[in-house]
Amino acid sequence: MVRDGYIYGISLLLVAAVLVWATGGWYWAVAPVLLAAFFLWFFRDPHRDIPAGKGLVVSPGDGVVTETVTIQTPDGQRQRISIFLSVFNVHVNRAPISGVLARVHYQKGLYLNAMNPASAERNEQNAVTVRGQESDEGFEVIFKQIAGLLARRIVFNHTEGETVERGQRVGLIKFGSRVDVILPAVAELRVKVGDRVNGGSSVLAAMPPGDKG
Repeated sequence: MVRDGYIYGISLLLVAAVLVWATGGWYWAVAPVLLAAFFLWFFRDPHRDIPAGKGLVVSPGDGVVTETVTIQTPDGQRQRISIFLSVFNVHVNRAPISGVLARVHYQKGLYLNAMNPASAERNEQNAVTVRGQESDEGFEVIFKQIAGLLARRIVFNHTEGETVERGQRVGLIKFGSRVDVILPAVAELRVKVGDRVNGGSSVLAAMPPGDKG
C-alpha cells in the first residue's frame, strides 16, 4: 500500500466515526466509508517479479498499450510505446531499466484526456532519462509520467544522479493517466497495441545483444 492510501483511508474512516457519533445515524457514514475503501484499493502496491536479463525494458506502469510508433527526436529516430492507466489500474510507477537518472524534467501543461495523442506533448508531465550502466544495459530509455483528464498529481521520488534498478518503485500518478516509454530505434518490441501490461514485470522491449542503441 502506498502511504497516501493510509492517509486518505484512515482520515475518511475517522470522518465516518465522527458523523455517526454526532448524528447517531450510521447511514451518514456510508459515503466516507465507501470513499475510504476506494482510496485503500486505488493506492494498492502489489509485489511484482522483475524479469532478469540484459537489455530488457520493463513497463513503468500498469495499463493498456495504446500506441507503438516511430518518432523523430533531436537525437535521431526513436520508438515510443504509450500506455494508458485507467482509474482501475495500479498507479505506482517503476524504473524501466537499471541505470543512472541522467535527467529529470518536469513540465507544466494541460490536462487533456490521456488517450489523446496530443497529451504526449501538451499535458503536464515528468520526463525521466535513465542512462544504463555499461556493465548492465548500456543504453538510454526515457519514460514520461503524463497527467490525464483526472490525474492532477505527479509524484517522483528521486533526483538526477541517483541510481535505480529495473522495476524499482520511483513514483506514481494519481487518478488516471498515461506513461510513455521512448526507446532506441533498434529495440525489439515485445508488445503490441491492445496488450495489457504490469509495471515492473511486463517486458516491453529488448535490445539486440551487443547493441548500445
